[in-house]
Amino acid sequence: MIEIPSDLHPDVVSLAFLLGTWEGAGVFDFPGAEKCNFGQEIVFRHDGRPFLEFRSRTWVLDEAGEKVRPLENEHGFWRVTTNQRGTSGEREVEVSMVRDDGTVEIWYGRLADGKPQIDLATDAVARVEGSDPYTGGKRLYGFVNEQLLWVGEKAAPEVPLRPYMSAQLKKVLSPAQLVKDINDLPDDGIAFFR
Repeated sequence: MIEIPSDLHPDVVSLAFLLGTWEGAGVFDFPGAEKCNFGQEIVFRHDGRPFLEFRSRTWVLDEAGEKVRPLENEHGFWRVTTNQRGTSGEREVEVSMVRDDGTVEIWYGRLADGKPQIDLATDAVARVEGSDPYTGGKRLYGFVNEQLLWVGEKAAPEVPLRPYMSAQLKKVLSPAQLVKDINDLPDDGIAFFR
């Protein structure tokens, strides 16, 4: 179920399915880098302004599923730029993002009509001298069966665009929300089963 907070800015209501903390695992595979399984935590949050703040942390997992070392971190801001309410079928999304390796990206894409799915592609990539070669990418995010699924494609000067990362994430319930839900139950507990 997708909940829409009452203080969410109207321009980003169509992104409400992303809100929250998501955790799970995925696979990383790109030429020139070690193929691995990774763990991931993504946080989408808002403060009432017309954007969502995005933070992603990933780490390499060993065969037992234990954290080995950090893989990559991202921080960014997601906006719906035109037709926020989707009345014409076109809802454009823009994302500005920075990675821990010194890469800055501008992404543009669209929300699918009638389903919680976003397709993005890079419009601009800037890198500091020491970052890995990278020329652009695509991403697909979707909310399927109460999970956030995503796949990323990446291109480099010597490597054409290809899938390199994907993950399946579940929403983490906050203890504060659990307490609120418990407090909303009827006093006698019996009415819950009626």
